[in-house]
Amino acid sequence: MAWIVLIIAGLFEVLGVTMINKLNEKPSFANISLFILGFAGSFGCLSYSMSYLPMGTAYAIWTGIGTAGGAIIGMLFFQESKDWKRLVCIAMILASAVGLKLIA
Repeated sequence: MAWIVLIIAGLFEVLGVTMINKLNEKPSFANISLFILGFAGSFGCLSYSMSYLPMGTAYAIWTGIGTAGGAIIGMLFFQESKDWKRLVCIAMILASAVGLKLIA
């Protein structure tokens, strides 16, 4: 269960980061609300997960999901570069997260 909540924490992190970008484009009550929801949900779920998982593993997975997810959202919705080197780096982040899960 802690692993599922940790993944949800990472997805909330992606939402929060996405909303930072949206707030820079157009400040609105909806964007501010989603920004707050994203980071509150992220920290809440991360905190729960860290009650059951090693701190280093949980934090690395959480930041990996946030980093990879933010980069992918940027490529898909904000016209950021889709260079193959970026995709390889994202794959390495995800592979590292899987590796931590396998040895934790």
